[in-house]
Amino acid sequence: MAKRGIRVGIDVGGTHTKAVAIDNATYEIVGIGSVKTTHDNELGVSAGVVEAFKKCLIENGISPEEVVFIAHSTTQATNALLEGDVAKTGIVGIGKGFISGLLSKKQSNVKNIKLDETGRRKIETAHRYIDLKDYSIDKVEKVVDELNNEGCKVIVASKAFGVDDMTEELDVKEVGKKKGMEVSVASDISKLYGLTRRTRTAVINASILPKMFETADSTERSVKMAGIKAPLMIMRGDGGVMNIDEMRKRPVLTMLSGPAASTVGALMYLRVSNGIFFEVGGTSTDIGVIKNGRPMIDYSIVGGHKTLINSLDVQVSGVAGGSMVRASKNSIINTGPRSAHIANLPYAAFTDPDEIISPKVVRIQPLEGDPSDYIAIESENGKRVAITVTCAANALKMIKPTDYSYGNYESCVKAIKPLADELNMTVEEVATEILEKASDTCINVINRLSEKYKVEKDQITLIGGGGGATALLPFTAKKMGLDYKIAENAEVISSIGVALAMVRDVVERVIPNPTPIDLQEIRTEATDMAIKSGASPESIEIQIEIDSQTSKVRAIATGSTEIQTTDLSKKLTDDEALELAAKSMKIEKDKVDLIAKNSNFYVYSSEKGKAREIRVIDKKGFVKIQRGDGAAIKTTTGGVRAAADRLWEEMSVYKSDIKLSPDIYLCIGAKVIDYEGMMDVQQLHMVMDSELVTRSSQDEVIIIGARNDL
Repeated sequence: MAKRGIRVGIDVGGTHTKAVAIDNATYEIVGIGSVKTTHDNELGVSAGVVEAFKKCLIENGISPEEVVFIAHSTTQATNALLEGDVAKTGIVGIGKGFISGLLSKKQSNVKNIKLDETGRRKIETAHRYIDLKDYSIDKVEKVVDELNNEGCKVIVASKAFGVDDMTEELDVKEVGKKKGMEVSVASDISKLYGLTRRTRTAVINASILPKMFETADSTERSVKMAGIKAPLMIMRGDGGVMNIDEMRKRPVLTMLSGPAASTVGALMYLRVSNGIFFEVGGTSTDIGVIKNGRPMIDYSIVGGHKTLINSLDVQVSGVAGGSMVRASKNSIINTGPRSAHIANLPYAAFTDPDEIISPKVVRIQPLEGDPSDYIAIESENGKRVAITVTCAANALKMIKPTDYSYGNYESCVKAIKPLADELNMTVEEVATEILEKASDTCINVINRLSEKYKVEKDQITLIGGGGGATALLPFTAKKMGLDYKIAENAEVISSIGVALAMVRDVVERVIPNPTPIDLQEIRTEATDMAIKSGASPESIEIQIEIDSQTSKVRAIATGSTEIQTTDLSKKLTDDEALELAAKSMKIEKDKVDLIAKNSNFYVYSSEKGKAREIRVIDKKGFVKIQRGDGAAIKTTTGGVRAAADRLWEEMSVYKSDIKLSPDIYLCIGAKVIDYEGMMDVQQLHMVMDSELVTRSSQDEVIIIGARNDL
């Protein structure tokens, strides 16, 4: 019998570290292992990573030889910054010229970076500057020694216009290496101009290097000792993975890898193409947007400043399954942000009703500085429990016995009753008000993200993951009048996301009026970066994006660690595809028209007033494009230019003296390439040509145009 291939994904959460084993051929879950996150272990959370994957393998009869892919998300970078567990960082600024030299000296001198509002937690910095007219290796050695003597444990090398020539930055790295100091090269972290922002990003990266090295070394050593031959991969904040050697150079890329993992799980495992994804934990809820089969990405923020690090744009909402209630003597004030976990109290929902005896309301202050009106319920024996969002949902009988959040109804009612009596309300009214306050917090985030990414309300579905999803999501969806779906295996969706993640790397450059040669160079650079991050060269695909307003050109490379990749599941039938399109458009199947089809995609349309709604569905069941007004042309790669010109003209919108250009998409091979935001049809041709040059002129493609409006 052929040996199975197993993909292992491990997610490090605040409370639990969970490992999931997935069959690489069928994508069936074949094992789960969960342990408490080892915050207090001398090896830190890496001890829990090792415990979880060993438990997953041993308890499910999986041999180390079967593991073809292993990856984990990590909280280390985020926690190091939150807790101020960072190294003092020395900055070596480099530049030339009198006026420009003064400017680069000032811009590279990044002062201490505050990591909290008080400034007690901060990254301390020290700065030296070398003018290129005085530059020498001896000078470099001198300033590195000076910074070392000032207590700097790590160094940043940051040169003005270093993205064009990083020779001197690499010199500093070599000198630091000889002196036993780790060096972050600013132009290695980002290829974008902007010396201050690039230097700040490199400082953040450098400051967490010592902490990340400890975790990386102990985890990698333990994985190898377990007999696993597959290279250990680490989850990035943008939803991809990279090998551990690349993580050692750029650990800052792992920030927010936990929330990224849950979104990737929704995207890959649940086939979510368009929706707002919730991962509801015990203390907070991560909310992100998936649009046209792609998670939305933005630059991450540290210390109130944007970095140059791409991560999934996941907003953290301070309410979740374990959120406690705040109440005056007259009304419910709010739900959260403190949770029962923080207050070290059990949920009423998970407490035996016999232990809740003659309960009374007491008001507590979970942490110093918190309001003192958080509600706890105290029994006559002194035992205290918390009323949480989960308790409220159970009291309203909103949670099914099979759900992860299902608790004891009697316990919830007994705990809520004394608060209800005090407020002169019924138990049901109090429970409803708790969920009203909790959902309002989430709705504010949903509305903000929907507006930012122009997601139309009638196209939003809420998708829930995490153990607390059933406690919060159904109520929120009902209040907003939206459809919702709870993820299968919701409590381990993040681990699933880690297991299914692809190798990813991104190269960004500022290139005004890019030429075909510029695009080819950035494609090559992104390909090389993805290979260094662990992707098999044969598996790499590149997508080029151009932001005409900022002149940024971005090349996104994705690939697999293996030469052969497998389909996610069996292919759709024609009828299944039609059903998906009709469901997405919220109309009957007989009102949907198939307007284009090839071996990889279906394109459906239906009339909606004067517009024609359009849906593109791939053979795996993903709705890849959903637009309110669009058209499609089936052609060959040789006919793409003519089809693009036709759609560009037909789908442009003219209002007064304003012309709104359409968005163009290309279904080529098994992927959809998004050409949103092109300035003119000539730029569209050039970017398309960079993709088409590798194809036969007779390859079948479908080109989509979608109207924009003010």
